[in-house]
Parts: sequence; C-alpha cells; structure tokens
Amino acid sequence: MTDEIWEFRTLYSGIQYRLLAFWDKDNKTETLVSATHGIIKKTSKVDKKEIDKADKIRKNYFKNKKK
Repeated sequence: MTDEIWEFRTLYSGIQYRLLAFWDKDNKTETLVSATHGIIKKTSKVDKKEIDKADKIRKNYFKNKKK
C-alpha cells in the first residue's frame, strides 16, 4: 500500500471485503475520508492494479478540487 492509499478491511461470513480510500486533510478543522472503490479478496495482498486504480482516482480528485 502506498502512503496515500489506505485499506479498510472486514471479514463477514468468511469473505474478506476491502475498501480502498484516501484522506483529504486540507481543511484544518475536519478530515474527509474518500473511498475510491471496494473489492472482495481471496488472497492476503491487494493487487497492484487495484492500488493504481485508487491512486488514479485520488490524483483526479485533488486535481479537480483545485479548480
């Protein structure tokens, strides 16, 4: 996982659910957690393509936010 992308996970009925997200700390009084997408995992590691997808969404978010 990169420093910018975080993984939230839970186990329910024997299935591992993963939610990839990032933090927006631009506001000094509040922090926004934005989820990019979720996946169901069958292995212990998150595929690089899923991390890359989340990072692309994060970069696009901050690019559009500055407009």
